[in-house]
Amino acid sequence: MSEKGTKSNPWKLKTPPGTSEYEMYKEVKDGKEVIVCTVGKTVLLYDAKCLNDLHSMLRNHGDWMDLGGADEQKPAKEGTVEAWGRSDENPVGGWYGLKKGLRGRFGVYIPPLMEELGLAELEHNPKNNRMKAI
Repeated sequence: MSEKGTKSNPWKLKTPPGTSEYEMYKEVKDGKEVIVCTVGKTVLLYDAKCLNDLHSMLRNHGDWMDLGGADEQKPAKEGTVEAWGRSDENPVGGWYGLKKGLRGRFGVYIPPLMEELGLAELEHNPKNNRMKAI
C-alpha cells in the first residue's frame, strides 16, 4: 500500500462531531506544498505550513482552544483556531486557505488531520469542540 496522505491513499477523516466524512492529501501545486481537502464534490486547498504553524501556536497557547469554524464570508469568533487560521498575526500573515471563496472552515477540517498525525488532541462533541497540542 502506498504512503498515507497521498492522492492515491488519502487520509479519510471525519469532522470533529463525527457528522461528515472527507478526505485530505498533500501535493505540490505551483511549487508550494498544499493540503487538498475534498468534501463531497467541493475541493479546498490549505497551505501545508499550517500543520507545523498551528502545532507551534497551540504548544505556546498551552491549553485547550475553541475550534470555531466559519465560511470565508462569515467572521470567525475571536480566540479560536479558525480566527488564527485567517489572522494577520499568524506566520503567513493571513489565510491558510488558498482557494478564494473557499478559504474558511480551517477550524473544521485541519484539526482532525492534526489529530490523525498525532500532533493534537481533539474533542468530539456535537458542538463547541476544542483542541490542544500533544
